[in-house]
Amino acid sequence: MAERGARALDWYKIVFELIDLRSFSNLWYWIMLGVVWSMASHWVLGVPFDMIQRARRDGGQAEQDLEALVRINTQRMLYISRQAGLWLVGMVCFLLSVLSILGFWYGIEFAQALLLLLFPLMLLFALSLRQARLIEAGAGSGEALYQRLRRHRFGTQLLGMVAIFVTSLFGMWQNMQIGFPH
Repeated sequence: MAERGARALDWYKIVFELIDLRSFSNLWYWIMLGVVWSMASHWVLGVPFDMIQRARRDGGQAEQDLEALVRINTQRMLYISRQAGLWLVGMVCFLLSVLSILGFWYGIEFAQALLLLLFPLMLLFALSLRQARLIEAGAGSGEALYQRLRRHRFGTQLLGMVAIFVTSLFGMWQNMQIGFPH
């Protein structure tokens, strides 16, 4: 009976090591951070980058499909921002404020990790919304569209690199603080 209890304890220990809430020392957090920014740079305004390349290379139906998909996604983003934009901004600001207070006033590492993940994504959403407005205003086809999507992807990659760099510096500093208590 004692052996069965020890095996159960080992199982719980393994599970809780796997789902550790000390985010910056957890491999899953860093994998998720990489996947989030990889996906963000692949999907430019909701359009996969390989579709953009194929449309530019082949033209014809691929280009028409790209323009239609970009039009649908930008109109959807703009509709949501015009209908519920103020409420969304308020909720996002509230969430980021709560995470900031929990993370940096109360020192909760999980909130710090979420803030370092979500804040740059909110900046990316604002950049995407700006691009959607510019596309709606006239850069919705041809070379102007390709140029706009390429610039947006480059900006997304740049933002992702800065976000990962800042997060890794903060994570290393956090791990060193925990590893070397005063």
